[in-house]
Amino acid sequence: MVNSRQKGYRVERKIRLLMEKHKWLVIRAGRSLGEADLICLKSKKCILLQIKSTKKKKFYYYGHMKKDISGFPFYLIVDFGYGNMRILPPTSIVASNEGEQLKEFLAKTH
Repeated sequence: MVNSRQKGYRVERKIRLLMEKHKWLVIRAGRSLGEADLICLKSKKCILLQIKSTKKKKFYYYGHMKKDISGFPFYLIVDFGYGNMRILPPTSIVASNEGEQLKEFLAKTH
């Protein structure tokens, strides 16, 4: 049986590898004690990511709700499984068809 910390690490790792494939430098915030799980840098850009996962069609988010932290864009990524990773500004309820597919988002940020 996988505990939630292991599951969270695996999802963060999957997204980190995908970001790195698209030439982002990714720094993991250890044990997620702050608002962001991943800090991503590329071409003088910095984005902060909070990573979540669920197998349900909706995810309820209770974390940081502003679109930035100290002036840096803050995004929520929810991995709904089966390649459906959605990225969007933080919101309290995320449906599996909301936001943008992470791969599409990355294709636009070259």
